[in-house]
Amino acid sequence: MSGVAVSGGVDGTVKLWEAETGRLLASLDGHADPVWSVALSRDGHLVAGSSHDRTVHLWEASSGRPLATLQGHAGAVWGVALSRDGHLAASGGEDRTVKLWEAETGRLLTSFEGHTGGILGVALSGEGLLVASGGVDGTVRLWDTNSGTLQCTLRAERRYEGLDITGLTGVTEAQRQALLALGAVERNGPPTADRPG
Repeated sequence: MSGVAVSGGVDGTVKLWEAETGRLLASLDGHADPVWSVALSRDGHLVAGSSHDRTVHLWEASSGRPLATLQGHAGAVWGVALSRDGHLAASGGEDRTVKLWEAETGRLLTSFEGHTGGILGVALSGEGLLVASGGVDGTVRLWDTNSGTLQCTLRAERRYEGLDITGLTGVTEAQRQALLALGAVERNGPPTADRPG
């Protein structure tokens, strides 16, 4: 299928559209909750949708026929991606894991763990050799799909990256936590009565 756009909605449906005219081609059902992310394989044959219902659904784009339901996440699935040929699917979400699936069978190939917060989005390289995941923890992680290993972690420098606030006084605990979240470091924790700041 060429010239097709795909969308997902709070009604739990995934919709296929003719990109040039905006004409609705198909409405794909299967999710019980809102759809957070959608993907279309580059060859246009496979459609994926991820949902708050903890699943990823796969459909044949040309017919709208359901192909597989991918289950294994322990929370909402916020991101889904397909390899160029549609043989692999990747998903990530609330449970902080990235999962790699064999799309044709729905078989779970591996899970990647390392994010300290939920995963907002995933992407697969064209041949499916790398998975990228972006998380609430402010990192992007690149995973090798063959070995299952983390290749690198990318993090933009935060506003107070590396600022040493050891012994800092005159701030509330909420302010201290905000500084730490923005990259500040504290060697021994906040001042105490026996260790004044």
